[in-house]
Amino acid sequence: MNNFNNHLRQIILLGIVLLIGILIIRHFYVFLPGVLGSITLYILSKNSYFYLIEKRKWRRQWTALLYILGYTIIIALPVYLAVVLLLPKIVAVFNNPVQLMVALKIFSAKVQGATGIQLANVETLQNATKNIASKLPQFLTGTANFVTNLLLMFFVLYYMLIHGRKMEEYIHDFIPLKNKNREMLSIETHLMIRANGIGIPLLAIIQGLVGALGYFIFGIKEVGVWGFLTGVASLIPIVGTGIIWVPLTVYLLASGQTWQGIGLGIYSLAILTNVDYVARITLLRKIGNVHPLITIFGIIVGVSMFGFLGLVFGPLLISYFILLVKIYRNEFNSVPITPLHTEEEVVGIISHGPEAKK
Repeated sequence: MNNFNNHLRQIILLGIVLLIGILIIRHFYVFLPGVLGSITLYILSKNSYFYLIEKRKWRRQWTALLYILGYTIIIALPVYLAVVLLLPKIVAVFNNPVQLMVALKIFSAKVQGATGIQLANVETLQNATKNIASKLPQFLTGTANFVTNLLLMFFVLYYMLIHGRKMEEYIHDFIPLKNKNREMLSIETHLMIRANGIGIPLLAIIQGLVGALGYFIFGIKEVGVWGFLTGVASLIPIVGTGIIWVPLTVYLLASGQTWQGIGLGIYSLAILTNVDYVARITLLRKIGNVHPLITIFGIIVGVSMFGFLGLVFGPLLISYFILLVKIYRNEFNSVPITPLHTEEEVVGIISHGPEAKK
């Protein structure tokens, strides 16, 4: 009877905890990317931060502010480039939509004359313009949410750095897992965040630079704009950079620049589309090897949940889901599952790459 009462009390208490947790997440959902961002930056920063304050005796508050300043520059730089490069083009389009319609009609006619393929007619162009205009309020709302999450991220990161040791001890004691599973969770979390938080943006930068080089070689104007868009497009599953370089190749061919169009097409197929593979098997493996399918499915899920920030947090969410399933099996299965990496291997991977395990 006492056991039954204890189980009943346990179920009721767990039900209350789950209910409160669901309510908190439901009403805090819009700010979740900011919290995830602060956790990501904390894990990426904590080793060097604790070295500075414990070994070098730097002051906690000023060191934390220095890290926040550095991250502000790193995050604000691509945003600034996007505003400087893209905003004038967007404003010009909305200020003179007739000129855009005429240019698109001329381009579509040239493509149809050269290839026999009709890209768009008057009706589809008008509908596209209306759809873009209708999405503008949603874009402004998304921008406001992005700025809010950015401020929240830095605010939370500051206190996570200041109270990092105590916070880690509390979380370590709070997690209801065996000690070996806690260690497994800590080690794999560090590797996953390192791989997704650094690897995915780094891959986009590499592909953007390689794309910009090709556009410069084959005479595309405004290389910076198209290189930036190529880097962003590289994060989109399956189609990737083809969203940018295929229309540019068609444009060159339709405008009579035949050898430039053929050259850009060959360059993009042979080099740009293979940069992803080469970067993953060389540079990104030293950061943390993430399977491409995790990246693809993670981006699909993440963009749907978090918008643009989901490009990074989506793959992280999928990776964490797989990790938690492994930990669950290890926690309640009679046959223990060994962790993917030991703590010594983690240090070796971070310092020297996966070959350090051998």
